[in-house]
Amino acid sequence: MAFDHPAMTIEDGPSPWRLAAVGITKRYGPLTANDAVTLDLRAGEIHAVLGENGAGKSTIMKILYGMEMPDAGTIERDGQPLIIRSPRDAIAAGIGMVHQHFMLVPTLSVLENLILGTPLSGRFMVRKRAVRAKLAALAARYRIDVDLDARVDELSVGAQQRVEILKALVRGARALILDEPTAVLTPREVEALGDTLRELCAEGHGIFIVTHKLAEVMRLSDRVSVMRRGRLIGTWPTAAVAADDLVTHMVGRSLQAAVPRTARAPGALMLEMQAIHVPGQGGRPGLRGLDLRLAAGEILGIAGVDGNGQQELADAITGLRRVTSGEIILDGEAITNRPTATILASGLAHVPEDRHRDAVVLDFPLTDNAVLVDHARRGIQRRGLVDQGAVTRFTDALIAAFAVRCSGPQAAMRSLSGGNQQRFVLARELSRQPKVMIAMQPTRGLDVGAISEVHARLLEQRDAGMAILLVSAELDEILALSDRVAVLREGRIAGVLDHPSVEAIGALMLGTAAEQAA
Repeated sequence: MAFDHPAMTIEDGPSPWRLAAVGITKRYGPLTANDAVTLDLRAGEIHAVLGENGAGKSTIMKILYGMEMPDAGTIERDGQPLIIRSPRDAIAAGIGMVHQHFMLVPTLSVLENLILGTPLSGRFMVRKRAVRAKLAALAARYRIDVDLDARVDELSVGAQQRVEILKALVRGARALILDEPTAVLTPREVEALGDTLRELCAEGHGIFIVTHKLAEVMRLSDRVSVMRRGRLIGTWPTAAVAADDLVTHMVGRSLQAAVPRTARAPGALMLEMQAIHVPGQGGRPGLRGLDLRLAAGEILGIAGVDGNGQQELADAITGLRRVTSGEIILDGEAITNRPTATILASGLAHVPEDRHRDAVVLDFPLTDNAVLVDHARRGIQRRGLVDQGAVTRFTDALIAAFAVRCSGPQAAMRSLSGGNQQRFVLARELSRQPKVMIAMQPTRGLDVGAISEVHARLLEQRDAGMAILLVSAELDEILALSDRVAVLREGRIAGVLDHPSVEAIGALMLGTAAEQAA
């Protein structure tokens, strides 16, 4: 059975429908990811699903999309069973999914990604000219601003997400699953996404949002469900439940008050960037004469619209991208264009934006990932050989330090939720006791409880004298943690604010005349 929604068309006055996961149970060895969970989605609504990392949200969505098979339970449409054994079955049934880590072919164009695997691509050759107008019209209809000719690996993360949403619509999705849809978006893009989702709902689509952002849940959703440790705690009309109550349902307790950021005098200069030039990727500006200074005992926040040099900044410091001119100095030692291993050994820690690409090996167990960066650390080797017992004990310590939910130190990294993967990476990097930490989106994908814990850890390290460069798309996070804020625009520092505010940061980000007064 499939939704009556052929690709590239929209029905007038679509009939109501109800998609449901009924009594779903899924186990991974001793870990029960879903325990008799029932969730439903109706035409014309946005249904938010909240829960801590590892609560089972992503698992049940993967089951709906055919990426995982349940051990018990059924998927139904209007009370009738749907047989979904693969994403192909789900797509045929009108179910689309936009993953937190995108499923695009980076070397192909946007247009090619949109039609790949569909009849629109033609039988023997890609009919780009024939479908271009249809794709452009569909994108315009839902205010999805994309360049059909751009290569995907030349797009910002936010633009890639827009391509993923459009790809699902091209394939005729009526039920759309969005995993952390606003994690990579600017405030303006979040607002535009909200408009798009409302227009989709008005035409009979239904949307599951898996998210950790309570403000967006309260603003966007019609209903909200909370999961905890694999079980459904409850489902409420969003207008009838308070945000504080949702937090309590999620974590089973009230959150502690935010850790105050006390004023303190910065210490010695730990990181200096002098007139740095780095070529950008895919037509982006890169870095153009960037100057930056970071002291011990300071958190310097980097704010800016995505794609204005944030990735190039982190890559230049860590040796992952070549600096064409300028100097980078770490604790008095020049590290410009040195090998990454040498830079890390000099006292740098790095929490990258894309943990799957740059921080972990998904098919390795946690023990291997624990020593991925520093397998020669003290206590890990014995007579030149890795002591597996010591590695296991070290991994256990990391798991305990950040309450990583997993089946044990031998669990594959792939088996952890995205948030628990991030906790593990943070625990590993902090365990190295670095002089300087580059933290790129350190709380992306984390639930509200885990975000509070990470913020407390970063402030604790800052008070202990660590220098932290915080790159975040979350202005609330930047303002909560930063002693100073530098705004990055078109590869340059547009300004540094000693007393930052949302208005002053926004003016510098946009390059308005008001920035002169910031």
